[in-house]
Amino acid sequence: MEELIELRSLIQRGDTQSALMLIDELEEMSKDDKINKIESYAVILLLHLIKQSAEKRSTSSWDVSIRNAIFLIQRTNKRRKASGNYLSDRELQEILEEAYDRALDNARLEAFGGAYDVIALGKMVSQSEILKRAIQLLTTV
Repeated sequence: MEELIELRSLIQRGDTQSALMLIDELEEMSKDDKINKIESYAVILLLHLIKQSAEKRSTSSWDVSIRNAIFLIQRTNKRRKASGNYLSDRELQEILEEAYDRALDNARLEAFGGAYDVIALGKMVSQSEILKRAIQLLTTV
């Protein structure tokens, strides 16, 4: 909110250059917020895909969590007024790759009742296949 008050003041004073710099800063803050939200949803998505892959089964709860995570990632990434997305498919792939280790760490607590550590669970699944599946789910309309 303080930034908007400052922006109004800069515009009223005619300080266009400073106002444009502040707009750039606000845009960057907004994109960072979108990235953080998408990464949080990506961890949830990957967590359940890892459990499905490791246990070679699924539950209704996991399926619902996967669908919800996909919906929330797509909604967060969609530009409302302008068409398109905030993040490209490549940027989305990078976020998924960054979120994978956290998802695996969380999945070890849930998969097989927490019987395996992160290294053992990681050997049971294919990271590249899980990431590929996540991208397919996110880019299929």
